[in-house]
Amino acid sequence: MSALAKFDNLNRKIGLALEGIGLTAMIIMVFITTLDVVGAKLFLRPVFGALDAVMVLQLVAISFAATITLITGRHIEVEFLATLLPETLQAVIDLLVRLVCLALFVVLFWYMVVYAHHLQIRMETTPTARVPLHFFAYGAAFAFIPVCLAYVSIIIKCIIRITPK
Repeated sequence: MSALAKFDNLNRKIGLALEGIGLTAMIIMVFITTLDVVGAKLFLRPVFGALDAVMVLQLVAISFAATITLITGRHIEVEFLATLLPETLQAVIDLLVRLVCLALFVVLFWYMVVYAHHLQIRMETTPTARVPLHFFAYGAAFAFIPVCLAYVSIIIKCIIRITPK
């Protein structure tokens, strides 16, 4: 097994673990929303902090599922014009797009860390339950690291496709 394949395998395992966290957040979010609706409509007692919980659980669910979504190709791609181009030009365009995506996620990681630090310094909390928000922002930033690593792997594969054999 090549070093790149081992790297991909490790990143897939990390992505699956993070996906489990994201899936758990999604299930808890659905459960809290259901309890909140039933409690508010039937018993006139909504769940305290339900909107706060759903807000941060959405962040966790989306950011922690990003890696495995990228690795397994479960995201939207539009390629209807690229398929008409020669193979080498397709690979070059793919490389450029992946470089832009990597740059985007590096910037997202950096600004999420800066934002989390800002939330920590300001001691920002959720409006109702007063749960500190910086933990969730740091978590989202952490979840972007494997996405960046997956893009590095994809970029290396694109370069291999472009270089003559």
